[in-house]
Amino acid sequence: MKIILCKNYYEVSLQAANIVAQQIKNKPQSVLGLPTGSTPLGLYKSLIKMNKENTLDFSGVITFNLDEYYPISRDNAQSYYYFMHDNLFNHININKQNVHILNGEATDPQEECTNYESAIEKAGGIDLQVLGIGQNGHIGFNEPGNTLKSTTNLTDLTPNTIDVNSRFFEKIEDVPKKSLTMGIGSIMKSKKIILLASGVEKANAISELLKGDITTANPSTLLNAHRDVTIIVDNAAMEG
Repeated sequence: MKIILCKNYYEVSLQAANIVAQQIKNKPQSVLGLPTGSTPLGLYKSLIKMNKENTLDFSGVITFNLDEYYPISRDNAQSYYYFMHDNLFNHININKQNVHILNGEATDPQEECTNYESAIEKAGGIDLQVLGIGQNGHIGFNEPGNTLKSTTNLTDLTPNTIDVNSRFFEKIEDVPKKSLTMGIGSIMKSKKIILLASGVEKANAISELLKGDITTANPSTLLNAHRDVTIIVDNAAMEG
């Protein structure tokens, strides 16, 4: 595991953007795993800038998003489908047929999860997976628990995650209580992983991750078993 320590969120975003850009330049048909939330916004702004300046070409890139609320419509401004198009895909030259996001309107969520796994395998697997980390250590929507599911699945969100995500909704009652998410096994199959963390509120989760112990109480700790992980953090997230 490699750690890149940055002064602030801006540097975290820039370091991540440089790694993603290099991956695409080395392999123009790269398969990327992408997250949502506030953490990757700086990364996406940097990638858009590179694309607008014609220094980065997304025309051959394939993407798979980590997760999606369930149930939620794609035109809901809080859906991750809406988020990704609004914050990245609508601003770069990516082929929209190469964009894969779990369907929060699927009538059969289990079939949706199975098909998503098959699509990842058909694409050749994920070359570079970008992750954020929740305050409770969740990655994707793999929440702490006694057990963790390996493949893409429908999962319940913990009260902590619902509370944290309520800032994006008018009221906490509007936050979906379930999500579709890549499983831990799906993430661990990625050839390379980068995890971004910024802010003191992530310090406890990062501290547990860097201890090296593996526990389902903090799903991010399973990354200690992966052969190629880079943690990009700022000073606040490394506090303590």
